[in-house]
Amino acid sequence: MIWTSFRRTVLLTVASLLALASAAAAQSAPRVIVIPIEGTIDMGLAPFVKRALAEAEETKADALILDINTFGGRVDAAVVIRDALLASPVRTIAFVNRRAISAGALISLAAKEIVMTEGATIGAATPVQMSPTGGEASPVEEKTVSYVRKEFRATAESRGRPLAIAEAMVDRDVVIPGLNPKGKLLTLTTNEALARQVADRQANTLDSLLIGIDLGSAEIVRLAPNWGEGFVRLLTHPVVASLLLSIATLGIIIELRTPGFGVPGGLGILSLILVLAGHYTVELVGWEELILVGLGLTLITLEVFVIPGFGIAGIAGIISTLAGFSLSLIGHGSTLAAFFGAMGRVSLAMIVALIGSLVAFRFIRHTPFSRQLVLDAALPQGMGDAPPAPVVAPTTHVGQQGQTATPLRPAGIALIDGVRVDVVSEGEMVDAGVPIVVARMEGNRIVVRRVV
Repeated sequence: MIWTSFRRTVLLTVASLLALASAAAAQSAPRVIVIPIEGTIDMGLAPFVKRALAEAEETKADALILDINTFGGRVDAAVVIRDALLASPVRTIAFVNRRAISAGALISLAAKEIVMTEGATIGAATPVQMSPTGGEASPVEEKTVSYVRKEFRATAESRGRPLAIAEAMVDRDVVIPGLNPKGKLLTLTTNEALARQVADRQANTLDSLLIGIDLGSAEIVRLAPNWGEGFVRLLTHPVVASLLLSIATLGIIIELRTPGFGVPGGLGILSLILVLAGHYTVELVGWEELILVGLGLTLITLEVFVIPGFGIAGIAGIISTLAGFSLSLIGHGSTLAAFFGAMGRVSLAMIVALIGSLVAFRFIRHTPFSRQLVLDAALPQGMGDAPPAPVVAPTTHVGQQGQTATPLRPAGIALIDGVRVDVVSEGEMVDAGVPIVVARMEGNRIVVRRVV
């Protein structure tokens, strides 16, 4: 009996020690996270890289490898990623797997180590400005080139890499003897990058890279953008963002020209929310942009429903809305030219929406669906045989009652004591034939409200 108990105790002790040893071995096993940086660099890529850096730090990964193969993209997106890489304590390795051009070069320089495959290239990072209409890119102002050059220089300086080479990747006037003549941007091959101490080593595969940094036995965890990050990248794509702006504008225009609230207004507001939410997620939209857009829409609404005619409030609302949306499309280091370029894209989207609304009201007015959207009232039979009573000067007093002769949107005509007079509601739309009462007089203007 004693022997059986002793054996059981020994077995339990050995099993516990083995479990602890196994857990310790699992905990001490090296772990490497690999993320792809490929295709076009856009603002939607930044949240993914930040998430990967946070996960690598939380799980105490031994390294985060950026598998890079890109011709570049947005400079502001690369700057956001660059800042995240420089601020992270994680060991970051840029694995230039074929090419790191333009924005990809800045991301590579921000990593703590650069490893390149045989025949890879890095460099050629001059900034360009895209046409609002989708045409060919054009050169940017000197101030933008200067800004991007300094970003490259500061990044190289923080990582101990040659400063002049980093600047030569951006500025054609920077000459590196034996590498690039004046007037040509610098692009380095793998051998040139190794010789000039831009790259740290060469590795043709990920396995050979890990062996070269003593992590050959590491567990490899590959991360990819999740559905949310992919959706944000879709929303911030220039074409999709412009399309959503057009839909939002078209829906709001149709809603303002029709009574009640329906599908067009809901679709317009949803599109507006998607545009702002997507750009807010990638840190292009802040409180300033939201305030400008909100103020602009408020002024436009007041101009349509409260203030008669079209004046300063409407113009200020349009300018404020354009400015807010334009600022939401540009990021760090953008110049005045980039702002006007973004404003051109927003203006084009709104013009397309305006033309679309005119076409819609012109050609689908008599379809069954449009009858639910457009007020299509007709005069009762016989009323068109005689001319309407003239609209006379008001002689009304506060408290007099009558009824609307035409819809008030918010201005229209009412019958008060049998006399047709020009009136305006207190901002609401009132159908024809509704009892009203004179609420107040504002100069020669008669302000009425519904009789409750």
